[in-house]
Amino acid sequence: MKNNWLAFLLALAVSGALPILHAEEAAAGGNNTAGKDKASSCAGCHGEDGNSMMPTFPKLAQQNSSYLIKQLQAFKEGSRNDPVMSGMAMAVNDADMEDIAAYYSSQAISANPEPTLPVDDDAADGVAAENEAKEAIQTLLSTGSNLYRNGNLTSQVSACIACHGPSGEGNKPATFPALRSQHTDYLIKTLTDFKSGTRSKNTDNMMYMITKKMTDDEIKAVSYYISTMK
Repeated sequence: MKNNWLAFLLALAVSGALPILHAEEAAAGGNNTAGKDKASSCAGCHGEDGNSMMPTFPKLAQQNSSYLIKQLQAFKEGSRNDPVMSGMAMAVNDADMEDIAAYYSSQAISANPEPTLPVDDDAADGVAAENEAKEAIQTLLSTGSNLYRNGNLTSQVSACIACHGPSGEGNKPATFPALRSQHTDYLIKTLTDFKSGTRSKNTDNMMYMITKKMTDDEIKAVSYYISTMK
């Protein structure tokens, strides 16, 4: 039944019946100017405009406002835990959340540098090693693209496109996050945390059900690919 439901979501997304909105739309009722002031304490980790410079901290710029509000509420209520964010969320009320979400959703997300893989410095032929690394990253991105768009029928891994959109823009009404141009390291950590149950103890959580079927190599590949989406 769960697999049929996920397949149904994919069909809706591809057909256009599932409403997909762009993340830059501001939160209804939120105030950008007020949100900028209220988000000042977030800048240390997430950047002044929501573009974190640290690869393990998520970019919040151009994120769907509904998703940002949902996550702040989860931190405040305790259904999602983080030593820093749980404390930060306790200090904001519903109006603050809407304003902060409105501000971040109105900011443009920064593009990531072209991804690379380490070159074997000990290789006898440096040029060959560099070419091998370039070929490896292209293979990784190709694998990630296929997983994002088609999933893995053999292992029943659902395609990411069903919930997160053709361009990684997410789905604002469904509170599905935008993923495009997110940090690779953060994506890998998040998917790994879903897979291990660290992110959610709910075994009916959609992301837990999907990631538990993914290999570490698949998580790496799709994370690298998503980081290149614009």
